[in-house]
Amino acid sequence: MIDALNLKQIGALDSGEFPALSVVHTGEPLSPVRIYAGDQPSGHRIVVFVSEFKPKPHLINQISSAIMKWAKEKQCKMMISPEGMVVEGKNAEEESIAEAYAIGSTNGVRQMLVMKNIPQFKNGIIAGVSGVLLNKGKQSAFDVISILTEAHPKYPDARAAAAAINVIASIIDIEINVAPLYEESERIEQQLQKFHQQAKPMVSSTRAPQPNMYG
Repeated sequence: MIDALNLKQIGALDSGEFPALSVVHTGEPLSPVRIYAGDQPSGHRIVVFVSEFKPKPHLINQISSAIMKWAKEKQCKMMISPEGMVVEGKNAEEESIAEAYAIGSTNGVRQMLVMKNIPQFKNGIIAGVSGVLLNKGKQSAFDVISILTEAHPKYPDARAAAAAINVIASIIDIEINVAPLYEESERIEQQLQKFHQQAKPMVSSTRAPQPNMYG
């Protein structure tokens, strides 16, 4: 989204509890949690928070509160939080299609999701920052939408990211080219297949460990 919408960094979120690291991109050091923004042809201004790490459980409430406070101070109208969702029991054909669902914190956004034919998440638990933001949005009548996308649990799932971005684009009425994400997904899958093929001879030629009765 940052590249497709030509967003520029406008700030960063920092804490002594964050990992001690710098993300280097094209020779430039970057904070692990950054804020990007940019004006769109529609006249709307879009802001994106990006994190390079998964926050520890004890930081989730603090991070959520900081994001919500910032959004209200900047008079943002809506907040969208994407989240991965693991679905068990899917076959290979089904895994090639990532499904996305949404849930809104207010009646207004839930009605909007219905009008845009976006499937809604009906029952379950949403953990992490997305879950806390939904609760805070409901308590303060602030429009928050959480997007849940079926994602692979063991590697970065670009196809799931593309599905989430398609829903975001529908919600805020903009066009985002997700073709590079689908290409990235195919590249990741090809790499994984290559790794599996390389690992097979090693597994087959390795003798299984035998039990040792006497230690």
